[in-house]
Amino acid sequence: MAGYAVANDRLRVLEELEREIAAALQSAGLVILELSKEKPGERLLERQAAQFSAAVLKVEAELSAQIRYLTQVATGQPHEGSTYGARKSCQMALNRLDYARLKLGDVARACEQLLEA
Repeated sequence: MAGYAVANDRLRVLEELEREIAAALQSAGLVILELSKEKPGERLLERQAAQFSAAVLKVEAELSAQIRYLTQVATGQPHEGSTYGARKSCQMALNRLDYARLKLGDVARACEQLLEA
């Protein structure tokens, strides 16, 4: 079940991304809180601003990677973990097989009718 492993990895990455967004929001909140003080701590502001910037860059990079992956999936381009093409080909083959069985049954009935007549 390699498909499940890929999906689980994608979900794990998205969960990590969600934690990173929460950390960025927390850093932004601390910056705003510090700025609301009468005498803000410059070092704390710089540290929190740097953490916020780093988190935003990480989130942006990972979201771009997720969007590229989803674009590949949506356009049918080959990508790791995709079984859509193989499943579709298999389903079409099964449909052709069912149709061939149906037609062979029709031919067999026609032959039986000719032999009975």
